[in-house]
Amino acid sequence: MRIYIRSSIAAAILAVVCISNSALVKASDQSDVRATVQSVFEQLKSRNYDALYDFLPGASRSRMSRDRFVNALQRAQDFYQLDRMDIGTVKVLGNLAVVDTVLYGRVINPIQAEGKIVVQQYLLREDGKWRVATGDQSSVRKFLAANPGFSKQFRIQQPRVYIKQNDKWVQFNGPRGGRR
Repeated sequence: MRIYIRSSIAAAILAVVCISNSALVKASDQSDVRATVQSVFEQLKSRNYDALYDFLPGASRSRMSRDRFVNALQRAQDFYQLDRMDIGTVKVLGNLAVVDTVLYGRVINPIQAEGKIVVQQYLLREDGKWRVATGDQSSVRKFLAANPGFSKQFRIQQPRVYIKQNDKWVQFNGPRGGRR
C-alpha cells in the first residue's frame, strides 16, 4: 500500500514538473519572439539596417546581399519616420511564430501625415535563433504549405495601412495593379 501511494505521489509530481516545464518553454519562446520583434523594430527605427540583415532567415540572406538589403532600406527611409510599436498577441508553433503588431509613424513624402501599419510579423527559428521573415513571403508561403494546420489554427492577415485624417484612422488603399 505504501509503495502504491509513493508511486502515485511520484507520478503526480513528475506530471506537474512536465506540465510546468512545457509552460516555461512556451513562455520562454514567446518572450524570445517578443524580444526579437522589439529588437528588429529598434534597429529599423534607428536606421541600423546593417544589423537588421542578421535577423533575416538564411533563405532571404542567400537571395539578397547585405549591400542590396541596406541600400533598399536606405532608399525607403525618406518616405517615413517610425515612432513606436505595439506588440500584441504572440503565437508560437514549433519553429514558426506570428506576432500581431501595430507600427506608428509619420509619412514624410509625398505628403506629410500620421500613419500606422497593422501587420503580423512572421518569425522562423533557425539554429536556435528567431529570424524575421515578414518581408519574405516566399519563406512564409513555403512554411504554411508544409504546415497547413498552422494557418487553420492562426488567422493569417494581410498588412493594413492607415492614415490619420480629421483625428480618425482611415485605411489607405494604394494604387491597384502596381508591382508585386
